[in-house]
This record gives sequence, C-alpha cells and structure tokens, in this order.
Amino acid sequence: MTARSGDRAFRSSSASGGTHRLDPRLRHEQLVFARMRTSQDRFADAITALAGTMGFVYVHAVWFAVWIALNLGLFGSVAVFDPYPFGLLTMIVSLEAIFLSTFVMVSQNRQAARENVRADLDFETNLRAEVWAVHTGKALGLNPREIERHVQETIQQSRSAMDLGSGGQPVDPETL
Repeated sequence: MTARSGDRAFRSSSASGGTHRLDPRLRHEQLVFARMRTSQDRFADAITALAGTMGFVYVHAVWFAVWIALNLGLFGSVAVFDPYPFGLLTMIVSLEAIFLSTFVMVSQNRQAARENVRADLDFETNLRAEVWAVHTGKALGLNPREIERHVQETIQQSRSAMDLGSGGQPVDPETL
C-alpha cells in the first residue's frame, strides 16, 4: 500500500513478511551487501560452506581410510601407489589445507565487511531516529536538555545494574 505525504512516498506492507520503509533512502544490509558480492566471493562462500559440513569430514575420513588401506597393501601390492609414509597424501592434504584456509579467510574478510555495512546502516538508522525524536519532542514542547539529562541518568542506572550483576536494580519502566 502506498500513500503520499507531500512529495515523499511512504510504503507499508502486510505483516506477512513484507518490509516496512518509511523513507526511500533507507537501505537494507542484505541488499547493500549483495550488490558488493562478486562471482569470486560467491565461489569462496560456496567452498567455505561445503568445507564447514560434517559431510565434508565424513568424505575425508573415508578417503583417508581407503588411501591408507590401499597403500599399506591390504588389497595387494599391485594397488600400492603411495607407500608409507604417504608423501603424496601428505602433499595433497597440505595443499587442500592451504586453499581451504585461504577460502575461510576470504569469507571472514567478507563477513567483516558485512558487519561494517551493518554498523554503518545501524548508525544511519539510529541517527535518523534521534533526529526525528528531537523534532517530535520540540513539536510537543519538551525540553531537549531535560530529556537528555534523564536519558543519561537512566543509562547510568542501567550500567550500574549490569556492573553489579543480578544484585542491581534494573531500570523501572515506570520511571521512564
């Protein structure tokens, strides 16, 4: 549903999973991050997602067991292609570890970038809410300095309660 207020469009949606946008400038973290994502990022994420499963562990356990059994001669000496101490297996596993750790680091860097995007959007949202709250308070004739003093007292009371652990008094909603 769309309604007009001045020359700004305000959209709302049903409670069935739609998004609420009050300002067309608001951005969603997932949309911003999706635009930043390259095909290389998607590939690194897919590899990391695969390597982070128990199926990956099971496949490797079976692969190592078969490799070792073959190369210990359990299926005959003809099947041995990498005799003990399994130099080829060691090299393959080392290379796999190098590449997997690189993919994990790429994914971690992307996650850090995503957290930065989320923090920037949170800051924008918080700033927008504070500006609206100040203007609403002024329109209602409230004293911003008195309200800020009350906010600081409430924050201090809340921090004191957290510092004292469970023995501190939580902020009473009635005093707000």
